Amino acid sequence: MGSDRIFIGGAGEDYTTAEEMLLKYANRHGLIAGATGTGKTVTLQILAESFSKAGVPVFMADVKGDLSGMAVAGSPTHKLHEKLVSRAEKIGFTNYGYEAFPVTFWDMFGEKGHPVRTTISEMGPLLLARLLELTEAQEGVLNIAFRMADEQSLLLLDLKDLQSLLVWLGENADKVGLRYGNISKASIGAIQRRLLVLENQGAANFFGEPALKLEDMIATTPSGQGRVNILAADRLMGSPRLYATFLLWLLSELFENLPEVGDPDKPEFVFFFDEAHLLFDDAPKALLDKVEQVARLIRSKGVGVFFITQQPDDVPSDILGQLGNRVQHALRAYTPRDQKALRAAAETFRPNPRFDTEDAIRDVGVGEAVVSLLERKGVPSMVERTLIRPPSSRLGPLTMSERKAIMATSAIGAAYNEPEDRISAFEKLAARAKEAEEPEDGEEFSEARREFSSARRYSAGNAYSARKPVKRRGDSAGEAFAKSFSRSFGSKMGRSVARGLLGSLFKSR
Repeated sequence: MGSDRIFIGGAGEDYTTAEEMLLKYANRHGLIAGATGTGKTVTLQILAESFSKAGVPVFMADVKGDLSGMAVAGSPTHKLHEKLVSRAEKIGFTNYGYEAFPVTFWDMFGEKGHPVRTTISEMGPLLLARLLELTEAQEGVLNIAFRMADEQSLLLLDLKDLQSLLVWLGENADKVGLRYGNISKASIGAIQRRLLVLENQGAANFFGEPALKLEDMIATTPSGQGRVNILAADRLMGSPRLYATFLLWLLSELFENLPEVGDPDKPEFVFFFDEAHLLFDDAPKALLDKVEQVARLIRSKGVGVFFITQQPDDVPSDILGQLGNRVQHALRAYTPRDQKALRAAAETFRPNPRFDTEDAIRDVGVGEAVVSLLERKGVPSMVERTLIRPPSSRLGPLTMSERKAIMATSAIGAAYNEPEDRISAFEKLAARAKEAEEPEDGEEFSEARREFSSARRYSAGNAYSARKPVKRRGDSAGEAFAKSFSRSFGSKMGRSVARGLLGSLFKSR
């Protein structure tokens, strides 16, 4: 077992032949497939452990919560201890022992991990338009909104910023349309409805500040181990549009920001898609296109992508063809569809004259798999029945108290746990509306001011921006709007454009 490879398990008739993945080909992507309960999660766990020990950071979406156990060492008191030790001896895993791994927990809802955020500006109009599946006309309106935000110095940080800017755009469609073309209120309404779907699924937690920095994920410990990033995805699976939003953004960030490295000796980063069948079911075409683009091109940036799913055909064929390293756990052919999937899975492997691949896939036991990995020159190896090595970290999830204790000691938490806030598009447009339509009745004005001062769902700040967050020193809501107003109306053009903005919110009272 050299330093240039990771040990998967024991292969051959007596399971004593080492089945190893060469690190230099780990960025050629991979597939871990098999029926429920056949050992896919354990295979994912041992791969993540091995990459971490080799100094490669990894990212995983933890759908069932089982992967959180990587943060603590396995225990001799565990009910499976004797079986794990026996398996290690059987496959010649002589240096097997228990150890914990450097885990960072993330959660888009901020409950089971550090919050994951990005800004509307970082997402950009192109990705948003693809994600929301906008028409060409609607995408044009969205691009106009972003252009106006730039020209008016309106920061787009969260959903409220974009929603309020679209309201402004609708109320000023005639003026803006003279320069940028027709702006249909029907198009604006369609965009707002799709944004509402995102908001209802929890996107208000995702869009904001401080935004996630990739270097906080793609990191190693002082001892050289790769950091294991685990995203709590159990609740996220109930919000498929939000999950797609996050993945689309993260894949785009990796693809656009990582430098070309050619064929490195080991990956720079490994990305695991657990329960990929949940991801691809009814996935937006934009996400499928982006995943396919990543699978084809991102290996030159040193990123390996592994899909974990039940049936191989859960992964679109254009993506499946890019996956060089394959670990196939048992498939149960109970239905005609299952039998077809079994035959298709067997045909993707390089045959081994010692056994029939289709029979092997059907007959392997829990913790076993048929495996084909890329050998020298990137050629797939002959398929082998393999007994997967036991994990060194805990099998099963952490308790909530254990998870919180690990989060409390994380250096990352200081940067992301507390949201920041600074004046952005929503506040500036609200201040302009207040100036444009001063209510005569003092009580009505106070109510309107209270509405705007409490409208934001959370605070935010921008980790990507060089501008420093606005410091709050106990200003009242009225004073904050006055300051925003004075900054917004520093020019004659600003004063002329702002008249009537969002005035309808006050007229309805």
